Amino acid sequence: MNARILRMLLLAGIAYFCCMAVAHFFGFKIPVLFIYYDTPYYAYQDKIISFAVVAYICLFFTAQRSSQDVAPALVAIWVTVLGLSAINLSPALSSVLEGKSTFPYWLQTGLLAVYALALSFFWLRSRKEVAG
Repeated sequence: MNARILRMLLLAGIAYFCCMAVAHFFGFKIPVLFIYYDTPYYAYQDKIISFAVVAYICLFFTAQRSSQDVAPALVAIWVTVLGLSAINLSPALSSVLEGKSTFPYWLQTGLLAVYALALSFFWLRSRKEVAG
């Protein structure tokens, strides 16, 4: 059962990252798909992000096929949560926000962290099922 939930979460991640890649490629600044949706940007940067997101799609696709391949996807998602947290705390972000709150970014980072936590939880539980 835990492996099934894990697989569904990974498939949801694939769908999410596909939507994120499309949003970045076409410049659709939609919160959740575009974490820093209201900050200045250059269109070429979003194209680069859209291509880089394909790596997440590939990692999650491989992970959903075999629980032995989940660890790299977990590393990627947790590094992303840490990286977004560092950006949210950075003076560079503060300088472009001109006094606006970082709350929307923290909320989105928190949602990604909850997702990463769920993936981690069900991965560990599924490993215990196999071992037990």
